[in-house]
Amino acid sequence: MGGVGDDEPASKRMKLSSEELRRLSNGSPLKEPIVESSRDLMARPLQSEGGEEVVGTKGVIKKVEFVRIIEKALYSLGYIKSGAHLEEESGIGLHSSIVNVFMRQILEGDWDKSVVTLHNIGLTDEMIIKSACFLILEQKFFEFLDEGKVMDALKTLRIEISPLCINHSRVRELSLFIVSPFRSFSVQSPKQDTLRARSRTKLLEELQKLLPPTVMIPERRLEHLVEQALVLQRDACMFHNSLDKEMSLYADHQCARDQIPSSALQILQAHTDEIWSLQFSHNGKFLASSSNDCSAIIWEVDANGVLLKHKLPGHQKPISSVSWSPDDLQLLTCGVEEVVRRWDVSSGECLHVYEKAGLGMVSCGWSPDGRWIFSGVNDKSISMWELDGKELECWKGQRTLKISDLEITSDGKQIISICRETTILLLDREAKVERFIEEDQTITSFSLSRDNRFLLVNLLNQEIHLWNIEGDPKLVSEYRGHKRTRFIIRSCFGGLEQAFIASGSEDSLVYIWHRDTGELIESLPGHSGAVNCVSWNPANPHMLASASDDRTIRIWGLNNLSAKRKDTHSNGIHHCNGST
Repeated sequence: MGGVGDDEPASKRMKLSSEELRRLSNGSPLKEPIVESSRDLMARPLQSEGGEEVVGTKGVIKKVEFVRIIEKALYSLGYIKSGAHLEEESGIGLHSSIVNVFMRQILEGDWDKSVVTLHNIGLTDEMIIKSACFLILEQKFFEFLDEGKVMDALKTLRIEISPLCINHSRVRELSLFIVSPFRSFSVQSPKQDTLRARSRTKLLEELQKLLPPTVMIPERRLEHLVEQALVLQRDACMFHNSLDKEMSLYADHQCARDQIPSSALQILQAHTDEIWSLQFSHNGKFLASSSNDCSAIIWEVDANGVLLKHKLPGHQKPISSVSWSPDDLQLLTCGVEEVVRRWDVSSGECLHVYEKAGLGMVSCGWSPDGRWIFSGVNDKSISMWELDGKELECWKGQRTLKISDLEITSDGKQIISICRETTILLLDREAKVERFIEEDQTITSFSLSRDNRFLLVNLLNQEIHLWNIEGDPKLVSEYRGHKRTRFIIRSCFGGLEQAFIASGSEDSLVYIWHRDTGELIESLPGHSGAVNCVSWNPANPHMLASASDDRTIRIWGLNNLSAKRKDTHSNGIHHCNGST
């Protein structure tokens, strides 16, 4: 609502008599419309059973509250004239007259009168009254100190604040301000007045949080209600996978299925054997894959798609896992019970080989600062290395298995590994505390969520379990539908705010579930062999990759993008239009 000037045509303005304003403020509607306008075409307020007028089709919004919240929003947005005009036109004041007096007294520093007014507002909770008085008198105390009136401040503390008998620790703190030898007092200046006025505004904000909303409406209440409605709509949307800024107030939010990457935009064909591991870099600009052909490949993601950047030779055995450094400038690859190699992403050069005489590595991972690497060893231990290959620490015992994933939380404190067939170890390496996730079935793989709160666990019995690992681990969800009988199948979190779960499957399909509901929302055909692993681009919720025994990697995107691709073959890459 815009401001209204005095020179505006009379037909656009509406003046109410004092009696009409009084009747409106009491909630009684006018018997006759004052001006015939488009307002009369709108739904009229309903009368609730309790006697208060309500608006909206459900009859749950009280008109007086609704109007007051709009007024508050207008003032908060800086539309002062519009807020005042709405108060005048509706006859519904933002605050009662006594609250307006109270607010003015606070801003003017009339502390004694404001305390009296506070007791007359009609509050029934004695603790709220005492707490509000405490804030007001504390402000009075500090302003006396600022003015050099130490005895007046001391009198306020002893006679007014202490008898409230609340917040005793704060009272002791206030007494220290009086005896502090470091406080200096100076003659007040216009600048001090400005600072003091600003602190009074802050006091008013604190009082607003303390007093009931019926007395003083909280700041930004309308914005909070609207945001809450949008978030509820978003969370209820099964396919929500677009940026929140795309949500609109003009219509209820509902994403279509086309927000889920389900069209094969590219087929990458550079490996010569089964592909066992797949992982996007943290920034989403690269993709790493590893294979039974003893090679790993770094792929680059750009506006033209996914292109081969480096093929990494050197391993003598199949490569079971890959791991990106925190800055995405380096990559680890782990051969099956062989060695861990560290690579420079830019050049494709092998920077170091980590090995133990007579032993083989089974997994690898990075410390969050990129200064150390971790590796699982086939003697069931976990080692920590400096980048130059010096072993810093080794956790011996039943810490890992020959086939195991390895994750390190982003704070670097916890190492996560499969320590027995049905058990996952959560090792706090600093506190030296061990926690465990116990399953009834053999665990084949797991994946850690980006926020370190959840672990996705794949089981031998064709189930995927979601565990909350904050505190004592708790099973929170289960996902079913994919097939797993012989091979290790890996799953991942993905989509906007990791709202989805994706998994490979031995039936050549890629499965996608809604994370919270557990509902299966997509099963994507296209591969001709078992899909061993999947990875969702963390920087692009519309890009998913899957790798298969058919020696290919498929890049999945949105259906509306597939038509823009042309069929081409280059550099081991096949662009397709989504058909299989």
